[in-house]
Amino acid sequence: MTQLHRGGCQCGAMRYEFDAPLQDIAHCHCSICRRSSGGIVTTWITVPRASFTWLKGQARQYASSTSCTRYFCADCGAQLALFTSLSPDTLDVTIATLDHPERAPADRHIWVQSRLPWLRLDPELPDEQQEIIV
Repeated sequence: MTQLHRGGCQCGAMRYEFDAPLQDIAHCHCSICRRSSGGIVTTWITVPRASFTWLKGQARQYASSTSCTRYFCADCGAQLALFTSLSPDTLDVTIATLDHPERAPADRHIWVQSRLPWLRLDPELPDEQQEIIV
């Protein structure tokens, strides 16, 4: 059974799809995500790398740390995906760029040691001080 999901950037220059269930979704509170996105939190879904395909456009890349490469639209700047060498068989995709983000609620918070002290978001979800890579 296919679980095909599509998304893209604000300007439409970049489009992607992945065939994976909408699970393993986390609100990331790390300072790198904040500075890279310009937002106070970035919500990611982790999918098998082999299930992800760029449909349109050429993503620009930025090495935001020694283990992470972020993919974004060169035209509008939207951050679309992240690869970490700590989990080489997966890719993280930004929930906000899905065509239907309302179908993908988060199931946990990660890197809460960096959470902004005034932020209250989904307080019923479990917290992880750092991200646990499995």
